[in-house]
Amino acid sequence: MWTPETRRLHDRKGLRYTHDLRDEEWGLIAPLIPSAKRGGNKRTVDVREIVNGIMYILGTGCQWRDIPKDLPPRSTIHGYLDRWDYDGTLQRIHHALYVQCRELAEREASPTAAVIDSQSVKSAEKGGHASIRMATTQGRRSRGRSGISSSIQRAC
Repeated sequence: MWTPETRRLHDRKGLRYTHDLRDEEWGLIAPLIPSAKRGGNKRTVDVREIVNGIMYILGTGCQWRDIPKDLPPRSTIHGYLDRWDYDGTLQRIHHALYVQCRELAEREASPTAAVIDSQSVKSAEKGGHASIRMATTQGRRSRGRSGISSSIQRAC
């Protein structure tokens, strides 16, 4: 329910972009982001700005080439997004935020029940996603029916 307190909590005024992280939000995910690799060069990019860039892309749906110039370059943002997807960082962030949301709603951290509807059961019985043909191939035409190949055959 929207109360004066929740409105203040979700107010995005004062941020550069509405998708930028507030300090409280950054405080939740900052410990989950891995530090720079040992032995390499020092990290020169602000990781919070990387997350702000990712949130900008997700929130606005803009093209990568349309990322504002005051955010890190698109190649840097994309590189971190790809790396965090590969090493499980995004999954850890998602899980931590999911658990926190459930606890704030005074629920168990992980659900203890699941709902299966009749459509899900029917899909599983038929083999689900694997039974769907992923690609179709074009049928072959015989050479005898082709005007080009028949004229070539006659000339030889």
